[in-house]
Amino acid sequence: MDKFSEFIPYLVPVLVIQLALLLAALLDLIRRQHTRGPKWAWALVILFINIIGPILYFAIGRADEA
Repeated sequence: MDKFSEFIPYLVPVLVIQLALLLAALLDLIRRQHTRGPKWAWALVILFINIIGPILYFAIGRADEA
């Protein structure tokens, strides 16, 4: 058994969580009228900062709806 196949059971849940967070954050970003900062910048953060990017968006990027 090679070394990579030992880690697959641990990597699959992390990848599923990452994909779910990414999709949820992008869908919310598309539907939201206002954000704290430019939408294009939040899209880059969500796409290129793994796992932490979507969490940052949900924590500080969403503007309060009026």
